[in-house]
Amino acid sequence: MARALIKVPPTAKRGEVIEIRTLISHPMETGYRPGADGKVVPRNIIRRFFCRYNGEVVFSAELHPAIAANPNIVFHTVATESGTLSFTWEGDQGFNQTESVGITVTA
Repeated sequence: MARALIKVPPTAKRGEVIEIRTLISHPMETGYRPGADGKVVPRNIIRRFFCRYNGEVVFSAELHPAIAANPNIVFHTVATESGTLSFTWEGDQGFNQTESVGITVTA
C-alpha cells in the first residue's frame, strides 16, 4: 500500500473556498527503463485521481506517464456541509487506494 498524505482544513464556514492538498508515495515506473536482467520494467503509474465530497465527485484528474513519481495534487472546492472527503488513486497493475478525511462546516 502506498503512503498518502492529505491536508484538509478540519473546519470551514459554509460557502468558504478550501484548499485541499494530497501527495501519494508510489513506486512509479515509466515502462521504458531496463531492469537488472535487461528486460524492460513494466509500466506502473497512477492513472486516475478522484475526490468525492459526501459521495459526489468534486475533482478528478487523468494522469499520464510524465506524472511525477509521487504526485502532489492541489485543488480547491467550496465547503457546503459537514461530511467526508474521500480520495481515490487508481493505477496500473490493479493499484487502487482510497483514503478519507472528515470536515466540519459551520454556518
